[in-house]
Amino acid sequence: MGLILFALFVGVPVAEIALFVLVGGEIGVLATIAIVILTAVAGAALVRHQGIETAMRARRDMESNRIPAGALTEGLAILVAGVLLLTPGFLTDAIGFALLVPPVRRSLIKWVGAWLAARVTVVDMASRGAGGPGRGYGGGNYRGGDYRGRDDVIEGEAVEIDPDAESDDEEARRSLSDRRNGGSSPWRPS
Repeated sequence: MGLILFALFVGVPVAEIALFVLVGGEIGVLATIAIVILTAVAGAALVRHQGIETAMRARRDMESNRIPAGALTEGLAILVAGVLLLTPGFLTDAIGFALLVPPVRRSLIKWVGAWLAARVTVVDMASRGAGGPGRGYGGGNYRGGDYRGRDDVIEGEAVEIDPDAESDDEEARRSLSDRRNGGSSPWRPS
């Protein structure tokens, strides 16, 4: 991975500079600059056109209740093509224009998809809890249902407190006031 990043951030700019020097020496500086500007303008127009087509295809897919995966991946490739075409240089322009050719773009998407599928592990947590597949959280064997027929009894005591009434139970009123104000805390100023 380190070599790939080195090639991208050092090798590509060095290659672009070398190509600028070679092309500029053959056709002249002004012609080289004109080519760079024209490729950026033409590339932006092509990216805009293909981007709109891809967005409309994604919309049609969604309207017919299909996942627009193909349109989204092609849209990402078109976005990358646009970035490459706006970056000054002949090498990046060549790659950007290649990405705008639909058969090239689709074959590259398939290749990248296969490359990622070989290296990525997919984990589905939708049906798993802490206890493993189908067990929910806690790892028990409980699969749902009701609790009728169980003998568990929970006993308790409840006290109803009217906050507006005068009461001798100052602690109960303070507790109610604390709950209304977000609880009591030694860190909250009085």
